[in-house]
Amino acid sequence: MIHSLFIVNASGDVFLEKHWRSVVSRTCVSYFLDVQRESPNDVPPVISTPHHYLVSIQRGGVSLVAACKQECPPLFVIEFLHRVVDTFEDYFSECTESIIKENYVVVYELLDEMLDNGFPLATESNILKELIKPPNILRTIANSVTGKSNVSGTLPTGQLSAIPWRRTGVKYTNNEAYFDVVEEVDAIIDKNGQTIFAEIQGYIDCCIKLSGMPDLTLSFMNPRLFDDVSFHPCVRFKRWESERILSFIPPDGNFRLMSYHVGSQSVVAIPIYVRHNLSLKPGEQGRMDITVGPKTTLGRVVEGVKLEIRMPKAVLTCALLASQGKYTFDPVTKTLHWDVGRIDVTKLPNIRGTVSVASGCTSLETSIDRVQFTISQLAVSGLKVNRLDMYGEKYKPFKGVKYVTKAGKFQIRM
Repeated sequence: MIHSLFIVNASGDVFLEKHWRSVVSRTCVSYFLDVQRESPNDVPPVISTPHHYLVSIQRGGVSLVAACKQECPPLFVIEFLHRVVDTFEDYFSECTESIIKENYVVVYELLDEMLDNGFPLATESNILKELIKPPNILRTIANSVTGKSNVSGTLPTGQLSAIPWRRTGVKYTNNEAYFDVVEEVDAIIDKNGQTIFAEIQGYIDCCIKLSGMPDLTLSFMNPRLFDDVSFHPCVRFKRWESERILSFIPPDGNFRLMSYHVGSQSVVAIPIYVRHNLSLKPGEQGRMDITVGPKTTLGRVVEGVKLEIRMPKAVLTCALLASQGKYTFDPVTKTLHWDVGRIDVTKLPNIRGTVSVASGCTSLETSIDRVQFTISQLAVSGLKVNRLDMYGEKYKPFKGVKYVTKAGKFQIRM
């Protein structure tokens, strides 16, 4: 399976390597770095080299590169690498080069437990936290004085049970279960405002703090709108297939219950619109006028709006006036950033002004490469949680559901 793991920083230096089945030289990472230099934003997840397959992900400014000597399911390796980063974020709050360097010992202990002879072993956060205590200042000082490690001497209680994701004997004074339904809209809009492509990538994140061994069922008002789903191992898949109900014994704490995909373009409502008027001519002063407004938000407020506009290479300077927010123009990358903020429907945000264009250019293609926005208390697909029931325990927990819609890969052509 996985022979070696290399963690590479933004400069292309390997600052951590771990070997399991055999020692793979770090020189193999040069194949990955060559591809990354050619196209930094479009690195293929699997790279075939003369002696290895390199499977990689990029998160938090670092790249995790796994070296495999034989063919193996690439999605399996990619999922494991994401689980490694999720575990680091759970332990250290973030996964960056500086944080990993500060916690080298704990990182190596975690990698030892998560992979055994190249195959995933313990990847659940609850199991790992019983095996390896999360670092804190007091424990670090005590370990340095006594020479002890963070690794526990006893096997976790859930390791040998049929429910390895949940530890036994969980007790809370306040029992609560919170669910975040987050949807990211991926879309391409043409210059006339028509939708060329639209889909929704959604997920349900949970924070479960319940005593004992509760058995939960979560039902939806309209479960048939899912085109594709992916579940946490705790979900009983047969019950979902027959009744479209999520039945599960939850892990303790934070976890992702499910991810889903809505690809039917008729279901996907575009929550904002961008009206644009751009006239550019070589060697002259061009005009630019852009207005942003809400579209199908059901009265919800659109916040955190940002636009990243890729201007033609011939553009020299921009003299613009924004009615709301701030803008910056990078003359090197020819990118205009407009941080709009919150959209007020009574006075829609607008940016207008003149653009200086160099003479002798041929291509004046412009596009809004990236749009960001957040809408609270709205699931743009129309998904709604119907009810949450609990069995196996007698207390009544606090329950809450929060909906958030965000922009994913959202592009507008001009």
